[in-house]
Amino acid sequence: MNYNHVFPLSSKTSGFLLAITGTALFSLKSIFIKLAYVQGLTTDSVLMLRMAIALPIYIAILVWLYRLPEKRPEYLYQNIYRIVFLGFIGYFLSSWLDLKGLEYISAQLERLTLFSYPILVAILGYVFFKTALTKNTVLALVITYAGVWVVFNQELRLSNENVGLGTLLVFLAALSFSLYVLMGKKVIHQVGSLWFTSIAMIVSSVFVLLYYTVFFDYGNLLITPLAWLWVFLLAIFSTVIPSFMIAEAIAKIGPAKTGVIGTLGPMVTIALAVWFLDEAFTLFHVIGISLVIGGVVVLAKEK
Repeated sequence: MNYNHVFPLSSKTSGFLLAITGTALFSLKSIFIKLAYVQGLTTDSVLMLRMAIALPIYIAILVWLYRLPEKRPEYLYQNIYRIVFLGFIGYFLSSWLDLKGLEYISAQLERLTLFSYPILVAILGYVFFKTALTKNTVLALVITYAGVWVVFNQELRLSNENVGLGTLLVFLAALSFSLYVLMGKKVIHQVGSLWFTSIAMIVSSVFVLLYYTVFFDYGNLLITPLAWLWVFLLAIFSTVIPSFMIAEAIAKIGPAKTGVIGTLGPMVTIALAVWFLDEAFTLFHVIGISLVIGGVVVLAKEK
């Protein structure tokens, strides 16, 4: 999809706007998930319902794209295995780990931990693609994870021993998503963000539904009307819409700048978590947030 027909702006400007809006919508995800948990849903049921609602939309978009042969990317079939793999790690594995971690930690700590993925992108780029790991990157790494540690330590005092497990799961989610961002840029450029996102999300949805079918019983699923509302909002406004926006932003301005714009994410999530979920917000949270955002800003200056 060419978003410039909708917004007659330069490619960079529209890329930044898409990244900002997509980040803000993705930031609502933690709130919707926590509210669904209050209604009695689990990690697995939320993930299954989320993707079951989103799947028909992605299929409809893919069918529409396929009916326009002149728009079919030249390298689509050569990249199909890469897209399947990226769909698995980016939106099945990463989502499951993230949702599971949210069972144990606050939305604030989850968002800060997940937000470290731009740093992970830089490190993984160094490990796998031999990109330079500069002093700024190392400094950003130290500052960012110092901030995560401050909030983690405070939550450990206020909560229980499962904070460590929850934080580890969300960190692994960030690692999985970092691989998706790093490996996805080239594929997105070759096939287009709309094709890439549709196929990747269909693959992810199929994995989720197969996983739930094998390990769980649909007959035991009890869903309240309010739970349906939260899951529907999660599927549409924190999954379908931002998934296309972020993919297009990566194509227009690159993964580094898209990740840096994600600095808005924790602020939105934390404000909403305090307002809607009555989560604690102390001086330690202020220090942690400032350090994490400061670390990403250090990386942004280098980029």
